[in-house]
Parts: sequence; structure tokens; C-alpha cells
Amino acid sequence: MKLDDAAARLEALGNPTRLKIYRTLVRAGEDGMAVGRLQDRLDIAASTLSHHLKALVGVGLVTQTREATTLICRTNYGLMRGLLEYLVEECCAESKRCAPAKAPIKLPKAA
Repeated sequence: MKLDDAAARLEALGNPTRLKIYRTLVRAGEDGMAVGRLQDRLDIAASTLSHHLKALVGVGLVTQTREATTLICRTNYGLMRGLLEYLVEECCAESKRCAPAKAPIKLPKAA
């Protein structure tokens, strides 16, 4: 992952409302969540939700698919995994003392 891409994704997650939306979608799993249900769950205005989803979709953290009249939002787990790996790939690279690596984070497989 390129530095600029990682920075853009982290910037998108740096907004409290977007982070709340993203965490809700992560909890939803591979099935994702309909926009209407997401709006009800988070109790935010439709225009606000749309604005924040656009930012998350724009950096690839969230995907949207239309199923009949319902717009479903899903976490892009492959990209999330890549961002996490980018953040830790050089962990302790310049340290003589480094904590042992913990078990890898288990995420759903990328679709």
C-alpha cells in the first residue's frame, strides 16, 4: 500500500461519525447493512450519512451494492486488512527489543 493511500484512508477514519459508521459496518460482517438500517441504528440524518458514506466509499473502505431498491453497504475487508498490515509491517524494525508478535487478526475473507 502506498503512503498516500494509507493516509487518505486513515484521514477518512479520523472523523468520529465516519469511524462510528465504519465500526458498525465491520460488526455487520460480510452481509453488510442496508443504508436505511444503518441510518436507524446510528440515528443520523440521511444527508449526513450519505456525506460520510461517500467519503468511506471514495477511499475504498466501504463498498455499496444495490439489491432491488435497497442500497447495501459492506466493509472492504481486504482493504482493511491491507491497511492494518501496512501499519504494522515494520513494527520494531529499528528496535533491539521488540514485543513478540501476537496472533494475526482474523478478519472475514475478502469477497
